[in-house]
Amino acid sequence: MSAALEKFCGSVFWNDSYLARPDADLPVCFQQTVLVWVPLGFFWILAPWQLLPMCKSRAKKSSVTKLYIIKQVLAVLLMLTAVAGLALAFVEDAEQDAVPAVQYTNPSLYIATWIMVLLIHDARRFCLRRDSGVLFCFWTLSLLCGILPFQSLVRKALQEPISDLPRFILFFISYGLQLLLFLVSGFSDIAPETKEITKKNPEVTASVLSSITFEWYSSTVFKGYRKPLEIEDVWELQDKDKTKALYTAFEKNMKTAMQKARAEMEKRKRKKRRREGDPDYGNSMSKAQSQDILVLEEKQPKKKKKKGDDNHSGPPKDYPKGWLMKTLGKTFQQNLLLAVAFKLVHDALVFVSPQLLKLLIAFVSDEDSFAWQGYLYAILLFLTSLTQSLCLQQHFSLCFQLGINVRASLIAAIYKKSLTMSGATRKESTVGETVNLMSADAQRFMDLANFIHHLWSSPLQIILSIIFLWGELGPSVLAGIATMVLLLPINAFLVAKAKTIQERNMKNKDGRMKIMTEILNGIKILKLFAWEPSFEKRVNDIRALELKNLVSFGYLQSISVFVFTCAPSLVSLASFGVYVLVDERNILDAQKAFTAISLFNVLRFPMSTLPMVISSLVQTNVSTARLERYLSGEDLDTSAIHHNPIEGSAVRFSEATFAWEQDGNAAIRDVTLDIAPGSLVAVVGAVGSGKSSLVSAMLGEMENIKGHINIQGSLAYVPQQAWIQNATLKDNIIFGSEVDEARYQQVIKACALLPDLELLPAGDQTEIGEKGINLSGGQKQRVSLARAVYSNADIYILDDPLSAVDAHVGKYLFQHVLGPKGLLQNKTRILVTHSISFLPQVDNIVVLAAGAVSEHGSYSTLLANKGAFSQFLNLYGKQEEDVSEENTAVVALAGDEEEADEDVDPCMDERPDDVVTMTLKREASIHRRKLSRSLSKKSTSSQKAAQEEPPKKLKGQQLIEKEAVETGRVKFSMYLRYLRAVGFCFSFWIVMGYVGQYVAYLGSNLWLSDWTDDSKRYENQTYPTQLRDLRIGVFGALGVGQAIFLLFATMLSVQGTMRASRVMHQQLLSNILRAPMSFFDTTPTGRIVNRFAKDIFTVDETIPMSFRSWLSCFMGIISTLIVICLATPFFTIVIVPLSIFYYFVLRFYVSTSRQLRRLDSVTRSPIYSHFGETVSGLSVIRAYGHQERFLKQNEITMDINQKSVYSWIISNRWLAIRLEFVGSLVVFFSALLAVIAKGTLEGGIVGLSVSSALNVTQTLNWLVRTSSELETNIVAVERVHEYMKVKNEAPWVTKKRPPRGWPSRGEIQFIDYKVRYRPELDLVLQGITCSIGSTEKVGVVGRTGAGKSSLTNCLFRVLEAAGGKIIIDDVDIATIGLHDLRNNLTIIPQDPVLFTGTLRMNLDPFDQYSDEEVWKALELAHLKTYVQGLPEGLLHLVSEGGENLSVGQRQLVCLARALLRKAKILILDEATAAVDLETDHLIQTTIRSEFADCTVLTIAHRLHTIMDSNRVMVLHAGQIVEFDSPEELLVKQGIFSAMAKDAGIAITETTAL
Repeated sequence: MSAALEKFCGSVFWNDSYLARPDADLPVCFQQTVLVWVPLGFFWILAPWQLLPMCKSRAKKSSVTKLYIIKQVLAVLLMLTAVAGLALAFVEDAEQDAVPAVQYTNPSLYIATWIMVLLIHDARRFCLRRDSGVLFCFWTLSLLCGILPFQSLVRKALQEPISDLPRFILFFISYGLQLLLFLVSGFSDIAPETKEITKKNPEVTASVLSSITFEWYSSTVFKGYRKPLEIEDVWELQDKDKTKALYTAFEKNMKTAMQKARAEMEKRKRKKRRREGDPDYGNSMSKAQSQDILVLEEKQPKKKKKKGDDNHSGPPKDYPKGWLMKTLGKTFQQNLLLAVAFKLVHDALVFVSPQLLKLLIAFVSDEDSFAWQGYLYAILLFLTSLTQSLCLQQHFSLCFQLGINVRASLIAAIYKKSLTMSGATRKESTVGETVNLMSADAQRFMDLANFIHHLWSSPLQIILSIIFLWGELGPSVLAGIATMVLLLPINAFLVAKAKTIQERNMKNKDGRMKIMTEILNGIKILKLFAWEPSFEKRVNDIRALELKNLVSFGYLQSISVFVFTCAPSLVSLASFGVYVLVDERNILDAQKAFTAISLFNVLRFPMSTLPMVISSLVQTNVSTARLERYLSGEDLDTSAIHHNPIEGSAVRFSEATFAWEQDGNAAIRDVTLDIAPGSLVAVVGAVGSGKSSLVSAMLGEMENIKGHINIQGSLAYVPQQAWIQNATLKDNIIFGSEVDEARYQQVIKACALLPDLELLPAGDQTEIGEKGINLSGGQKQRVSLARAVYSNADIYILDDPLSAVDAHVGKYLFQHVLGPKGLLQNKTRILVTHSISFLPQVDNIVVLAAGAVSEHGSYSTLLANKGAFSQFLNLYGKQEEDVSEENTAVVALAGDEEEADEDVDPCMDERPDDVVTMTLKREASIHRRKLSRSLSKKSTSSQKAAQEEPPKKLKGQQLIEKEAVETGRVKFSMYLRYLRAVGFCFSFWIVMGYVGQYVAYLGSNLWLSDWTDDSKRYENQTYPTQLRDLRIGVFGALGVGQAIFLLFATMLSVQGTMRASRVMHQQLLSNILRAPMSFFDTTPTGRIVNRFAKDIFTVDETIPMSFRSWLSCFMGIISTLIVICLATPFFTIVIVPLSIFYYFVLRFYVSTSRQLRRLDSVTRSPIYSHFGETVSGLSVIRAYGHQERFLKQNEITMDINQKSVYSWIISNRWLAIRLEFVGSLVVFFSALLAVIAKGTLEGGIVGLSVSSALNVTQTLNWLVRTSSELETNIVAVERVHEYMKVKNEAPWVTKKRPPRGWPSRGEIQFIDYKVRYRPELDLVLQGITCSIGSTEKVGVVGRTGAGKSSLTNCLFRVLEAAGGKIIIDDVDIATIGLHDLRNNLTIIPQDPVLFTGTLRMNLDPFDQYSDEEVWKALELAHLKTYVQGLPEGLLHLVSEGGENLSVGQRQLVCLARALLRKAKILILDEATAAVDLETDHLIQTTIRSEFADCTVLTIAHRLHTIMDSNRVMVLHAGQIVEFDSPEELLVKQGIFSAMAKDAGIAITETTAL
């Protein structure tokens, strides 16, 4: 081979003697062949692929840029140099004898290569990124290989005159041009067409160099340093990373995988049945028979599953398993493979460093070695560490991208699933749990994805280390490895223990979050009933369990940390000890010891990450199971809803029987009905007779048992409890349809919303809070109705929309929207209703009883039938008869009355729901003049413009303030606050423990370095045994010392951090429960829940870890620097510039990173709150068929969050590359200084210094990572603290307690009482003075905004007085504690709120009453029979929000609560809205009889309820205008008589007089 090459070059190819001298050089032939052909070979293998875009691309070329021209010119010049080289060879050949062949081949090869380069430059114009990676690598290689001929030519030229001048010049021109091309390719080449894309995301067009070093990201980092980043400053995602693209791929793979898994599940079921079945089942039957049986059993698998589920006794439900991981693997295989490639290169290079170290130590110990070798080793060390870090960062970048993409796919899948879930599946998991799937479990996957490759990389590194170590120390390595292996089972055991604790804790966390969500949703009830302590105790009990588990988890962790710290020192002790003891002749020298130690250091990382990854995998397995169960749950089965065109029928029920669960009791039975198109059908019946179920069945929300329903046309649905989105009022009504301004105005007018728009601060642009918090019940209901009317569907399903509105508003709505003359007159309307007055005008009435149709027909037919219906009418018709008479009159006159009607404000006396509404109304009244009606008439385009440049927002337009994003550095006080919570004494000793550990670490290293120098001292003598034993003993003792110090520190820190967790959660909880109502009205629940979920989790689990790792990193770096400076004191000079650079990079980075983390948490809450909103409004979204739109909305929300996370990931890589560069420089300088100071140093100390330096890169990186992580996580303390200092309401109990049995008489006196909602607003009650006698019954009426609800709020001190006072039985209520006050008043609130727990807990959370008393209350509330019918009786579990009771039943439970409390004063906030007349009647009678000896205040909408009060108080604009008995007021022509006339009462009552 070499002979052939020598002939080819015409000179010597290789001769060792060239290198064995101080001025070593490579033979010319070697330079001409190998060094030229290596880069060219690489280029020609990969280059042809670069031309592909030319062949297949349809895209048009991007235009020519300056950079492109420069590149092409340089390439042409290079080609000319090659041509010149070739010409030169020909010329020489002609002039003298034969020129060696190499002079022809090389220039020819180069000509071809440069032509190829020209082509590639052109081909890249078809791509977005116009720089080619292959070319970049080729330039780098070519320049590196060119350095050797470069230096040898320079050296020759300096020694003697140049022999071959033309070639000498050509080489330098060519090398210079290549260098220029390399530099030019470092700049990003951006075509004008791609400028826009680049503005959104520069990554797409960044050059290769810029991509490798993440230089394109620098602008963001600088921006983040100058000012806090906003979400607008964050780069957009690439299309391939957008949620839509990811989910599409994921879903495709999920479908196939799930089918396979389902098949497996069926197999499992069959096996199980065979096992459970008859033992000789197979023998006694023919094959065909058994097949049939299988088929039969296949048909009813659903029923099988459910039974076990219901009784909770059977085995847990089976579900398709094992498909999720496969799906993810398949979806992201490209990413996984690339990451594997980078990791392999990195892992290989990891083992090159110890070998170079070995050579370096040998070089220092050997007097006769040449200086150039040392420099070569130093440079090679630098290069390997540089390449290693570039590969590692690319690998990590890919892993983290994988993480966020997996998370996005999972969240999208969960969201989509929630839209198609069947009712039964929905019951299995509450909203809280599902949100947890999104937050906690998807997050778990994300964390695992970051380190998934360690599963194969760690074992690989371990095996390689062992092989190399064997080479150093021989069999005695086995001692070290045995030690490691012994430590593994201990670890495995710890991991298993930890897993069980984690699982227990997930349950606790779910439970705690569930209660918290409920507390926040029902906070008003808790406050009015003074139940906070009971719930606080419930939460604290769960929390105590949670912390107990966390402490044991922490101890397990500290033991495993202890085991791991022991590991390296024990391992090296065992290996070196055995090595020295086995054989007298084995002497430990520096080369062996430090190569071994650096290999052990390599080993340490995979050994510690492997168990972490495995435990993370185990945790993810729990999540996998949860996700698989959820995602493979049954979808809504709407097969029973047909859409066949049938003449003359809009909705047809054919023997329809539906149940809520697959084999629960049927909720509607054998319904056969035919509803004609365009007809108005009323559905009536008692509470619990299945009216709402009938509606749900039509919407396809129920399980079909038999029969079907045929529906023709699109649906619109108005649920019983209005579902309002957190958006503007207009968006709520338009609900994603096209905007048609004229129609919109018409709808608003018909739904009586115009007056409300005037009251709202920004008209229809007012933002409505979560769950419609700033609208009154009636307004919500009308918005919900308006949404339906606007959608212009064919069939309207209206579930009691008139219950929440006042009588006359109801009449107006019926007339203008629902009735025969309303907007919907030509549509099919199915109206569930409790009010009798409208029945005469409907086309058809369906009477339901116990889920079956008892009779149906027109009003007159049913009356004539003398059935249940007519009795029902005769009972209740009396009080409403006149209403119906008047109604018919109204309808007849509707035409003439149109104008007149406009002036009557139809929604005058609806009660506003709560504090905020009133506030808004007050504020609005100030601004109303400025805001002319035109606002709502503006076309949307102008609104869009208005939204883009927001005008000065009106006060009150935005209810919910934007979540505060803290900016700037985290205040040092936060760290102090956390440490204070831990306890300063604890903190001090923890730090001392760490210091002790690192002192021992330094000691053991210096001892080892000294030990290895013995090999020089006793070179030709026998090694004294007692010295040997001393060396081993001290080394071992120092190693164990390290671990013991560490154990001490971690154990202490577990105690301390748990103390902090306990303190912080307790303060947060008690403070939130003591916050005033106004706080909850202006803060979305999601935001508070987030504090209890994410932030408390961070305080519990993440911060302690961060603190510990930060401390150990910091100590590690300090100790390394000390070692290097001890070896080569000159290193101190290098430390200064490096640490300055380090500091700056750090400062730049941390401010950016922290802000990105904050953006992440702020953009994350909308994902969850949007999800929660979707789940609660599921039936509405499905009824309107708007699933697609909500999916799209979810994608947008997700992408905003994704881009902030992605940006954060890149910022980490940007930093790591720069820091590892610093690390590489540290290695380089420590090696270089060792080479320079060669004569004066011992091998041992050099080994120590360089091996420590090799370790420093990783530690430097971790230091920044941990300090920024700590800074990010400490934000949680800041956020928790923010809610700890929310202003509280008045104390619950004060020194002044009211007398026992107060209020004994129940007299209430208002003395010049004034109140306002917030200091800056007007008064709501403007000086009320009145007294209400003992046991008096008072009705309170008034138009909307008159201050009726404020009155109750004032009695309970939800609002504090602005002047004047309220005196109850001679006690000024402002002087006693809130609980003393609230415990002694009773209220039956408007919205019946129930909590998860037993029925008994809902009635009596403090267990103050005996069971007899509770049953008595239930009996009086007409619930006794119902509760006795339940299998668990009083212990019946109420589901989230009382979902498993009908609205009427919930109302009765609230009545039972009041009956149980039996205070002397009862406030009845018109609770009869959602109840049919019968129940209404029951409630009224109960209240009259049971509360006869109490003072009763009724806030009324329907005047019937208060006609028999002793007195009626009429409020108007915050003042009492009339206060007298109803009879007196009717005679006196005032406001009251006008209202009574509206409600059609005047005549009957006056005649009665």
